[in-house]
Amino acid sequence: MKKNIKKKDLPKLKKEYRLKERIILINKIFWLSIAIFCLIGLLFTGIKIFYWSMENKKIDNIVFEINNAVEIKPIEDDTNNMEIINPPELPEPVAPSEKEEEVVPDDYWEYIKLPLINVNLQELKEKNKDTVAFLKVNGTNINYPVVQTKDNDYYLNHSFNKKYNSAGWVFMDYRNNAIDFQDNTIIYAHGRANSTMFGSLKNIFESNWYENTDNYVVNLVTEKESTLWQVFSIYRIPSETYYLKNSFKTDKEHQEFLDTLIGRSEYDFHTSINIDDKILTLSTCYNHTSRVVLHAKLIKKAVINID
Repeated sequence: MKKNIKKKDLPKLKKEYRLKERIILINKIFWLSIAIFCLIGLLFTGIKIFYWSMENKKIDNIVFEINNAVEIKPIEDDTNNMEIINPPELPEPVAPSEKEEEVVPDDYWEYIKLPLINVNLQELKEKNKDTVAFLKVNGTNINYPVVQTKDNDYYLNHSFNKKYNSAGWVFMDYRNNAIDFQDNTIIYAHGRANSTMFGSLKNIFESNWYENTDNYVVNLVTEKESTLWQVFSIYRIPSETYYLKNSFKTDKEHQEFLDTLIGRSEYDFHTSINIDDKILTLSTCYNHTSRVVLHAKLIKKAVINID
């Protein structure tokens, strides 16, 4: 049945019609804007992934070149050259009848039996004169030259070949000295999702890492020495600067620092430590707000052939 429309109602009906058209248009614009926004987001993400992949490929090529240029060689122990550092006291022998429980020597005495390594840093310095060391961390993918410059910013976004790359490189704190180690020597790198740089340092929180005691050592080769470090603390912590101290005003402050590092550890390494120990700290991002940290103490070193 056809509805009769009175002439006086026409303005009102036209107004309602225009309002409906306007609402429909606004809805179209809204959903079109959402679609465009999503498309731009996908495009931006795609570009970001593309550049991330390209940068990873460049890093892979650099690592490949480094692996072809240098060879990691174990050093045979030479008692005339090898020096053990700050050894803990050996436990006093106890008669079998007096034993209440077995006395276990500090693991230090086992780890100093492990071989040192040698890497020709001169070949690496020809590629990048900022090279100061070579770092190897058992149970991870970390086998990299370590660089150092006048600040802690440059190698956050420059690779070993000094070209811009958001992956950065493994670098030593500018305050440290790779020849004469300070109380705390600090090495940084990005925690890359593809496990390059310090991306695989997160392995230290997995049971297959900390249940294998062979992983509790770090090798660091400098221009003059090959050194071995025993891990004593691993943890995750919100971003801070406390563990990045590299010198101390008093012995008390120094010992409190060491006690804090041991107290933070998520795994008990049963390792003794005191202010006569030299510390190596590895630091990387765990996520946007927290850090992965590993601390080790120097237990063994030897002068290497730098010819």
